[in-house]
Amino acid sequence: MGKGDKRSRRGKIFAGSYGKTRPRHKKKNVAAVEPAVKEKNPKAKD
Repeated sequence: MGKGDKRSRRGKIFAGSYGKTRPRHKKKNVAAVEPAVKEKNPKAKD
């Protein structure tokens, strides 16, 4: 159960591999902020 054990978490970190005991982290979906809509012409033409 050390660095040489490929089935343990520490062994997987040492070996640089992934699996059941060391899953890859999924990227969380960041809420995309919609850009603020600017008014086309703030001054009304008379």
